[in-house]
Amino acid sequence: MIPGINQALRHVPTWIVYLGGLAWATILFWQGATGQLGVDPVKALEHHYGQAALILLIAGLAVTPLRRLAGLNLLRFRRAIGLTAVFFVLCHVLVWAALDVQALSRVWADIVKRPYITVGMIALALLLPLAATSNNRSVRRLGPNWRKLHRLTYPAVFLAAVHFVMLRKGIQIEPLVYAAGCVLLLGLRLPGIVARKRSA
Repeated sequence: MIPGINQALRHVPTWIVYLGGLAWATILFWQGATGQLGVDPVKALEHHYGQAALILLIAGLAVTPLRRLAGLNLLRFRRAIGLTAVFFVLCHVLVWAALDVQALSRVWADIVKRPYITVGMIALALLLPLAATSNNRSVRRLGPNWRKLHRLTYPAVFLAAVHFVMLRKGIQIEPLVYAAGCVLLLGLRLPGIVARKRSA
């Protein structure tokens, strides 16, 4: 069954991921603009964009374990998944800054004063250089350093999950599930990371 799925996936263009992400973001924005996201559409849209980003970040982490443990090869989609995740992160931040906070001075004040926002911004700062170098030219130009740079994915995704846990007051299941999934996938990647460091 898995070989058949892998064979079929070879014929699926990677732009499908980008198109799906754009459609997802557009539908959410339309729902918010037309009052379909509840009494506080800005907060709801902010949440949905952030949630989509976290789902995609975790999905990107799952690509290698899925190939190693289940034989499912999604490697050719990993870059598209990661870039689409960063797109949703930027949408999340833009909605927060432009529609929720609505003042640059307050944006900076919130980053400094609210720990969960500080953590989220650190995650964003780690993700931006990864997005900027997610192209073949950067891979060639950076050489072995490209792989080292992109190991920042691991702390970035972890901090994104922590941001979500801190955002929700009290103990809530949803953010803990995302955090647990993140920790599990990072744990599965750890042996490979250690082995590469020892062989370097």
